[in-house]
Amino acid sequence: MMRGIADRARAAVAASSFLRFLISGGANTAATYLLYLALIQVMGYKIAYTIAYLFGIVLAFVINRFFVFQTHRGWRSMLLFPFVYLAQYLASMLVLRLWIDEFHQSKEAGPIIAIIVTVPLTYALSRLVFHGRRPPN
Repeated sequence: MMRGIADRARAAVAASSFLRFLISGGANTAATYLLYLALIQVMGYKIAYTIAYLFGIVLAFVINRFFVFQTHRGWRSMLLFPFVYLAQYLASMLVLRLWIDEFHQSKEAGPIIAIIVTVPLTYALSRLVFHGRRPPN
């Protein structure tokens, strides 16, 4: 029974780039969030978030290239990919500013809220970068 569930889960992951995106995003989020938490101990949240974010861009490119979309468009995807994360960064910083400065909520929780808000944007732009106008199903 457990083997059947595991086989169905593997098949679902293999069939869905969005599911692979969510899984890889979770791993990337955990790594960058832990880095952010370490950095806010010694610097302001904006700089800490920026450093962790830049680390996350490099990790995301590798994961998206080899695991999520399993393809790329040569130099074009390498050049365009940072713009996906620039868009996400700007949207995330807006969410962080609102969350922390306007709503007076936890700076530790801010990046999690930002991720929840920006996931659909990031997936759509990443898919466009790796597959162009006609992405596979």
